[in-house]
Amino acid sequence: MGNKQILITNDDGIFAPGLAALVSALTGLGDITVVAPLSEKSAVGHAITISDPLRVQEISKDNRFFGYAVNGTPADCVKLGSRCLMPVRPDLVVSGINLGPNTATNIIYSGTVSAAAEGTIMGIASIAVSLASFHSSDFSFAAGIARRVAGEVLQRGLPEGTLLNVNVPAVSPEEVAGIQITRQGRGRYEEAFDKRVDPNRRTYYWLTGKRMILDEEPDLDDRAVLENKVSITPIRYALTDESFLGELKTWDFSLQE
Repeated sequence: MGNKQILITNDDGIFAPGLAALVSALTGLGDITVVAPLSEKSAVGHAITISDPLRVQEISKDNRFFGYAVNGTPADCVKLGSRCLMPVRPDLVVSGINLGPNTATNIIYSGTVSAAAEGTIMGIASIAVSLASFHSSDFSFAAGIARRVAGEVLQRGLPEGTLLNVNVPAVSPEEVAGIQITRQGRGRYEEAFDKRVDPNRRTYYWLTGKRMILDEEPDLDDRAVLENKVSITPIRYALTDESFLGELKTWDFSLQE
């Protein structure tokens, strides 16, 4: 049957240390192909490139081929990697390791999660992995978690339309309180725009804000990470509100006045 084919990508860019840590951790699980954005594409969501050409560069590290850099989005990387750059269709897509958590409403904006969602749309088992810190440079524990989750997914598979979103607390291994299977939280940022003026006296705005936790339920991804637990959330890209369909059908949308 041959080795399993693994596509690794991210949204922090091909030179991000989290990507390098992920590649090292997954070595030995299968044949790895790295296809990642040439530059950082954080918070681009599920954007794809349709009005500009996608260009690919081969990137080497320590005089050895490392992977392909694409001047596009994380979702572009999964599409192009799986259809054009890999010798065969991948068995697994792993996106990460992101610097910063991807929990609650962050999932909607996340390029990391969107890359995994693109793999899921294509029918490929997919995982997104994030380290819940914007400053840490130690991805070793998160990389070990990524390998463990990837191994389980390669062995067991995932339901159609479902990906695993993994968030690892940025604490020492001794402080990790376990692994928890969670639901997506409803936490969001209380956003504000800092108004500034550049040297040419032109006004610009910089998005700022602080994180708000909207509920205290114990099995939510945000809460688990705050409690120093690894959060693993099965999420789906289907957005239809099935519970509201029946009521909506009773509304008067008649074309007749």
